Amino acid sequence: MASGGLVRIGELSRRVGVRTELLRAWESRYGLLRPARSAGGFRLYSAEDEGRVRAMSELLAQGFSAAEAARLALAQPVAPTGPSDMALEVGLKTLSDALDVYDDAGANAAFDRILAAFGIDTVLADVVLPYLHELGERWSRGEASVAQEHFASNVLRGRLLGLARGWGQGSGPRALLACAPQELHDLPLVIFGLALRARGWRISFLGPDTPIDTVAEAARALDPALVVVSGSTPDLFAAVTEELRRLGAEWPVAVAGRGATQALARRTGARLLADDPILAADRLAAGPEHDPVAA
Repeated sequence: MASGGLVRIGELSRRVGVRTELLRAWESRYGLLRPARSAGGFRLYSAEDEGRVRAMSELLAQGFSAAEAARLALAQPVAPTGPSDMALEVGLKTLSDALDVYDDAGANAAFDRILAAFGIDTVLADVVLPYLHELGERWSRGEASVAQEHFASNVLRGRLLGLARGWGQGSGPRALLACAPQELHDLPLVIFGLALRARGWRISFLGPDTPIDTVAEAARALDPALVVVSGSTPDLFAAVTEELRRLGAEWPVAVAGRGATQALARRTGARLLADDPILAADRLAAGPEHDPVAA
């Protein structure tokens, strides 16, 4: 979810139970949706858009034609619907407080409530990523212990991998995801995989600390549309630059994470993904023409 409560079309689709293709048709044919534009050019939809979609769906169920249902839905005053930003902030604080005191049951219950109210994109972009960033900042200031960081990361990793069940199925393009050798922090890559899955891709995930030869072996078996290797520091990539270059000679390769740079992408012939995993998934799904950091 973007600032101000605006959401992308995938999140809107999940909230209202209407396929994204149909939402786009209603927008183009009838002007039912009136999206704003993000700085990157992506359409963002408001609570009023959600209300009009719900009204049109109800009118269609009553037997009105699509054109008439759209006309009536546009004529109706629309009150904002759905969970509020305040509810999201409360949910995030409840989750954070539970994780701080090693309350596994409380953390999972808070996660369940947020997921039910807001959907996967919001959980990833506005809950998990901000929480992990804030936890890292607290750890660096000595306000959170190593034990708290490990506990929270493991709880969240388990929940996200639970959401990832079946993410390799379907008919969309396949992405093969792996952490660079010696990279143990795979949560950002899991988040990226979930966001990409929500945009129609199939995901094969090799996890942390993966030798590049192992990545190549999996690529030969899966023939992915894209291989993504993630690392949190430049040193991790420096040790495998030549291997990445060879990998990129056979398959499309992207590098991701805080350790990935444009210089690395040029040396290896790889695509550089945005550091924000949700933004990276958006740009990848939209195509390279929408990605200013594509190699």
